[in-house]
Amino acid sequence: MILDNIENLEYYELGGLFPRAIEFLRDNDLMSLPPCKIRLLGDDLVVNVQDFDGKEEKDCRMEAHRDYADIQIVLGGGEETMGWKATDDCKNVLIPYNEEKDVEFYEDKADTMVKVHSGQAAVFFPTDAHQPGIAPGMHYRKIIVKVKVR
Repeated sequence: MILDNIENLEYYELGGLFPRAIEFLRDNDLMSLPPCKIRLLGDDLVVNVQDFDGKEEKDCRMEAHRDYADIQIVLGGGEETMGWKATDDCKNVLIPYNEEKDVEFYEDKADTMVKVHSGQAAVFFPTDAHQPGIAPGMHYRKIIVKVKVR
């Protein structure tokens, strides 16, 4: 997992499709985009722009992906808490892996909780189970970039 300001993502030597994702984030006014799904490279690199309503922790599930990494970005003055746990340490499957959606959900609780402030990005790899969306009563802009890594 990486947590940093959006503008610092270019300093990480991430290969594959990450440079293209970071270029998009750098070159676009993310607050002016309408809520939408942008396919930068077919299904390999997808940007989801959402006006998001935060949830209670109990309503947010741990999830992990096998083929994609998530770049989760909070914007517009919001602050979101996201849980983290190593995927290998998640033992209690709630919803088995769905290959089409590339997601598996767990009953496990996060080992670590991090606050992601407006203007920051959390990058979750397939080795990172995560519990996004914890921000009760908050409404904010959220960008989720799906980056195919396998």
